[in-house]
Amino acid sequence: MKNNYKSVFDIIGPVMIGPSSSHTAGAVKIGRVANKLFGTVPPKVTVHYYGSFAQTHRGHGTDYAIAAGLLGFSPDDSRVPAAPMIARQGGMDLRFVEEAGESPIHHPNTAILQMIGDKTKVTVAGCSIGGGAIEIRAISLDGVDILPAGPLPIVIFRDYSKQMANALAINADLEEKAPFTRRQVLRADDCDIYVYDIKKPMQPATIAYFEKQYPTVICL
Repeated sequence: MKNNYKSVFDIIGPVMIGPSSSHTAGAVKIGRVANKLFGTVPPKVTVHYYGSFAQTHRGHGTDYAIAAGLLGFSPDDSRVPAAPMIARQGGMDLRFVEEAGESPIHHPNTAILQMIGDKTKVTVAGCSIGGGAIEIRAISLDGVDILPAGPLPIVIFRDYSKQMANALAINADLEEKAPFTRRQVLRADDCDIYVYDIKKPMQPATIAYFEKQYPTVICL
């Protein structure tokens, strides 16, 4: 599988709580994506590991890394090693399952997170491709299956009004501020879902703009 590194820092690795950039820092990022997709800290999470993640998650700190991301912690947060305890003390039902066989998204470092709330169910399949970089290869959101290109950043916009004017507005804004390589349009029961694979990492100010301008947007 071709790796899609954005910069030399993806190879060197991020500032992080270790021990491993791929199994720890990358896993934090997968958890953070899951947190954003769910919209808050999810109350019930089952993490399915495949490949190397299934074999080494305990020794490499992948469990506490995933939990840290679910709580919204960054890879260098000093609370990362204590994240499973913090999550469970906060009421999260958190479980880890080692799966045999090939990863459904065809990468040895795979984690599939199933998150359940009172009225919400979200699934995200991510893989850590090295140096702290990740790809998100499958998402289930609002009962709709989404297959992004993989590399971040990804922008997801849910339009509950189903008005073409809203799609045209965010399309124009993205073309100006965060050009995209591909757009998908998917239909849920109560909303239209627009998925954009963005060319380059988005600056914090750009993310803040889209989150303010489009309250239902998710910037991954």
